[in-house]
Amino acid sequence: MKIKGTKIILECLLEQGVDTVFGYPGGTILNLYDELYDYKDKITHILTAHEQGASHAADGYARSTGKVGVCFATSGPGATNLTTGIATAYMDSSPVVFITCNVVDPCIGTDAFQEVNITGISAPITKNSYFINHIDDLAPSIREAFTLAKSGRPGPVLLDVTKDVTAAMGEFTPMTKEEYIEELIKTDKVNRPVFRGIKHAELQDGIIDTVLELLEESQKPFVIAGGGIIKAGAEKELKEFVEKYDTPVCSTLMGLGGIDAHHPLFTGMIGMHGTQTSNQAVTNCDLIIGLGTRFNDRITCSSSVFGEKAKIIHVDIDEAEIDKNVQTDCSVVGDLKAVLTLLNQKMAEKSYCHEEWKKTVAAYQEKTVYNESKYLNPKEMIEFVEKETNGEAIIATDVGQHQMWAAQYYTYKRPKQSITSGGFGTMGFGLGAAIGSKIGNPEVPVVHITGDGSFRMNSNELATVSYYDIPIITIVFNNTVLGMVRQWQHLMYQERYSETTLDRAPDFVKLAEAYDIKGYRVDTMEAFKIAFREALESGKPALLDCKIDKDEMVNPMVAPGSNLTNFILD
Repeated sequence: MKIKGTKIILECLLEQGVDTVFGYPGGTILNLYDELYDYKDKITHILTAHEQGASHAADGYARSTGKVGVCFATSGPGATNLTTGIATAYMDSSPVVFITCNVVDPCIGTDAFQEVNITGISAPITKNSYFINHIDDLAPSIREAFTLAKSGRPGPVLLDVTKDVTAAMGEFTPMTKEEYIEELIKTDKVNRPVFRGIKHAELQDGIIDTVLELLEESQKPFVIAGGGIIKAGAEKELKEFVEKYDTPVCSTLMGLGGIDAHHPLFTGMIGMHGTQTSNQAVTNCDLIIGLGTRFNDRITCSSSVFGEKAKIIHVDIDEAEIDKNVQTDCSVVGDLKAVLTLLNQKMAEKSYCHEEWKKTVAAYQEKTVYNESKYLNPKEMIEFVEKETNGEAIIATDVGQHQMWAAQYYTYKRPKQSITSGGFGTMGFGLGAAIGSKIGNPEVPVVHITGDGSFRMNSNELATVSYYDIPIITIVFNNTVLGMVRQWQHLMYQERYSETTLDRAPDFVKLAEAYDIKGYRVDTMEAFKIAFREALESGKPALLDCKIDKDEMVNPMVAPGSNLTNFILD
């Protein structure tokens, strides 16, 4: 049947199970928004205050649900406003399909009003970017984009459609996701390089046997669980593996929730702001088993001395990550769920015991001492949030000290609870991500933890929270400074506090009230408890402006380029 390009787009979205889209309209995408008017009963559109907020909302939706997020934007500045969100999703392997519309095809390359080569701009930060200027390419490209976004190592994909294609009539044959994959395999298109990861080759027994040999040789093994555990849905297989192998396990920032933080084998987060237990264990173990981690600089601090006493096994779905940051002794490229399932099967007849090593690791734990302050204590605040939410909340953060406190002090029980920008470190990510998380998980409490510096970058999305009455609780850790940058200035720049003081407007409580959101000014723990309980029980949006000491530090901390046990703040 022949239908209009805009209808092809929306029908393809329905094929993919899409029921929610985040976006912001403009001139070149108006045809699509006009068609969307007739799909209001099938697709919910969330109008954000800014395209970047829409990009983060689609990302938060994807991370918290495991579905593909979808974001619309117009050409020119509308499209370029997405780029920070696209890069954020790319660095953290989040599956989001971005659909932009460009000027009509005859105007491409003429510097027409609001024309931009968004496919060229986004090429380095997407799994693939499509420029669609022919109606026959529209449906195949959309189906391919969704398949790519979720397959192999997930990530963002961008489709840029010229306005004349959205208005054109084209042939359309409905096709389910399953039928599309079958067609790819049947026509051998699945073996194109762009589809690497959709179909995994059978794991060679020789590789698994090498892994098993290394496991049996080790007396002091240590597992690093990265974000790949969550992307692969391999949390059950990870738990079975560490229990069978009887080994301590830590988590990267992106891997939080991959194993229940209450598990007795869990040693906490690793890296620059990791626990002393995890950092000491990885430094003194004889075998590192990296599962779905990139071994980036915030984990290793210094790749040249990282794990120098240990052999390293690395399992990852992306071959490009193998031996990129650390040299491995054995690597397995494949889906983590499949690899761990096979390992667990082959380990079934074996018995492992690392009792002495576990005692050694437990002894590494030291009590962190906190400075007395007349202001609120972040640890107590976050522990109270966990208590009041029964540890079930989704915690969406921006980037900075508050992000690390949320990672350190909220004990995540399950995957997709911690929604944070790890790879790109995007200030301004949190509120949009919280919106997407709550839209995708309406029955789960969502708490947005932010700092006053980050919140200035996304507070405009309070308009979205208010209009749609989204019951997100925003907690602003307000220390009137760029806290993490100031911490670095204090420790490594001789206290030369250059341009990190934020003792200026706005008044966040008044700002919340301007958006018809309940605001609380909080400067004691008792006031915090009352305000948070009231906000949680109300089932309405709320903002807590919390006074934090400007010299409060994230503790512990390892300097960049140092050994993981060289704590400069302890």
